[in-house]
Amino acid sequence: MRESRSINIGLRNVVATILIGLGLVFIWEIRGTLMLAFAAVILVILFTMPVRLLMQRFEMNRFFAIVVSVVGFFVIVTLIGGSVLPTIVRQFTDLTETVLPQAWQRAQEALDSEALIAQFPFLEGAIEAINFEINAEFVNQVVAQVTDLLGRLGGSVLPVVGGVANTLLSVLIIFFMSMYLLAEPEQYVNGIIKLTPQWYRARMRVVLGRLDTTLRAWLSVTGVSMLVVGLGTGLGLALLGIQEWVALGVLAGLLSFIPNFGPVVALVPTVAAAIVQAPGNIIWTVVIVYGVSFFQSQVLSPVLASERMHMPAILILIGQIIFGFFFGFMGLMLAVPLSACAAVLVDEMYVKDVLGDVPEERIAERPPDEIGQELVAEHSQTAT
Repeated sequence: MRESRSINIGLRNVVATILIGLGLVFIWEIRGTLMLAFAAVILVILFTMPVRLLMQRFEMNRFFAIVVSVVGFFVIVTLIGGSVLPTIVRQFTDLTETVLPQAWQRAQEALDSEALIAQFPFLEGAIEAINFEINAEFVNQVVAQVTDLLGRLGGSVLPVVGGVANTLLSVLIIFFMSMYLLAEPEQYVNGIIKLTPQWYRARMRVVLGRLDTTLRAWLSVTGVSMLVVGLGTGLGLALLGIQEWVALGVLAGLLSFIPNFGPVVALVPTVAAAIVQAPGNIIWTVVIVYGVSFFQSQVLSPVLASERMHMPAILILIGQIIFGFFFGFMGLMLAVPLSACAAVLVDEMYVKDVLGDVPEERIAERPPDEIGQELVAEHSQTAT
């Protein structure tokens, strides 16, 4: 009897292991679709922020609130794009066609040993000792190898931006998925809750409510941070005499969406422009780019997020490495909200539910079902 029971338990464990393995393989195969779905969820939350405002303050019907929010969003984007986009396009064209080639040529000239000795005489002994010689052929070989590496990297790590067609397709998928989710969000939320056991459904609604709150906090913090980085960087470069300050400011603001790595990417064209237009202010250019980024990441974002979304810097960096490795470019871009959601799930489902770490003021000597019902009632007051 005991042997048969142990055999059944062993078979059950084997079957469970196989199912879990198949599930992980399935998730790995559709990881790109999962990233698009998560991006659509973030877009839905972005749209529902004005929708809730219109419904609560003006008592507007949900359908009309959605229409007003979506149309208003595109109208604002069109107005801003119509007034600023021509300048941005022109300045980006100047950067790629004129500034960057000139900066590269001057960099090659600066790397010549005679030029270095003439500018920095104290380096003469060190250069002669190590037989320092950098010529154009060596530099071109390095550039060719880096270009080849970036090409292979773009095909494997950056599949989303591998081509214009793939990018447009991804944008369309995200847009239509977000519209479907925006039309009937409660239907999909209730569908997720129904997939959980009945005894855990009240808790699942609370967990989803906290995920919603966390993503809204991240969106508000990110939006303000991107605006501050774009304006601060652009105005600082304008004071230094960089003609393409609008385009570089917009680029810095957009790349600040990717913490840690974004400022590094934004620094390359900015320094190239400074080499051509303000060679005496290259150090100040670096100070402006990284100074604004430091203020945004270490001062502004923590203050804005406050206690709603406390994300240590090391957790953000680890999340970028992990999600970037498993999910590519989209995982790198969405590493912060993904890490925030993972932290919420660990806190709610493991720390509180498994370890039982529930605040004493929430328990108040009442049964778990009653506590869950109260939390659900609190969330329903703020939900749509």
